[in-house]
Amino acid sequence: MIEKIWFDNHILGKLLWPILWPLSCLFKWLASKRKADYQSGKKVSYRASVPVVVVGNITAGGNGKTPVVVWLVEQLQLKGYRVGVASRGYGGKAPYYPYLLTETTTPDISGDEPVLIKQRTKADVVVAPVRSDAVKVLESQGVDIIITDDGLQHYALQRNVEFIIIDGKRRFGNGKYIPLGPLREGVDRLSTVDFLICNGERPKDNEISMRLEPSNAINLVTGEKRDISSLSNLVAFAGIGHPPRFFETLKSLKADVVHTQAFGDHKAFEPTEIENLMQHGEQLIMTEKDAVKCQSFAQSSWWYLPVDAKFPEEKAQQILDKIIEVKEQYGLSSS
Repeated sequence: MIEKIWFDNHILGKLLWPILWPLSCLFKWLASKRKADYQSGKKVSYRASVPVVVVGNITAGGNGKTPVVVWLVEQLQLKGYRVGVASRGYGGKAPYYPYLLTETTTPDISGDEPVLIKQRTKADVVVAPVRSDAVKVLESQGVDIIITDDGLQHYALQRNVEFIIIDGKRRFGNGKYIPLGPLREGVDRLSTVDFLICNGERPKDNEISMRLEPSNAINLVTGEKRDISSLSNLVAFAGIGHPPRFFETLKSLKADVVHTQAFGDHKAFEPTEIENLMQHGEQLIMTEKDAVKCQSFAQSSWWYLPVDAKFPEEKAQQILDKIIEVKEQYGLSSS
């Protein structure tokens, strides 16, 4: 319901305005003050020994940050750089922080997105509520570049390159601050970052177009890859920031979906909860982020659909050139 207030101008927003508006003003004031304290030096921020690239947004909810993080890591790895990823680890509860993921780390420890990034890229991934703590561990691992998954508003950590990911369809909703609207920061923040990435729809003049390109469906048990059009009687579910985006993707692929079920972002699934969905069809299709949480109790009729961030070739090169340029300059300034 809160997203309907934020993005669909639901009548409940008007009814709750007397309560939400003062809270929204308080959130804006606190966020602005905290940022100003770091920028003025009143609060100390950490400067890493290697470049830090922040991939974030100014709105709450999923905008497509993680696919961009994966793309950046993979592209920089191809160029010979050792890349580390820092994350808050939302949805996980590690035995201690900062926590360096291993190949066997589960989402209940680190959260779902860090596990996905680790599995896809094999990069060093560290989670910690205080991102500078994660960054320090990555520095000790000998990485060349650090990418933070989210953290645009984490001003306790200095950064060299900033990305804002924009949901091309929902944009900035009603333009109000949390909890009346989805904003973490004002839209004036858009003019201060290096790259604005528009996920889907038509980008504005100063934005780079990005699309999420799905590949073959992958079986959670066997690892078999199949064209999704060859799967029948599919039950689709998604526990991501904006589930309708996943369902729309399936529709565009002409997948034989007979039932859909949306869950909250980062939801920890119970096995029976997912198994019960099977009463609506013969096979399950889910997002890759959900797959990492269902892997341990998956059945042979369960599949996931991976997606990859795709950019226009010229813009992709522009992004990589900027990061590499910063890396080269950073090395000189640090020596």
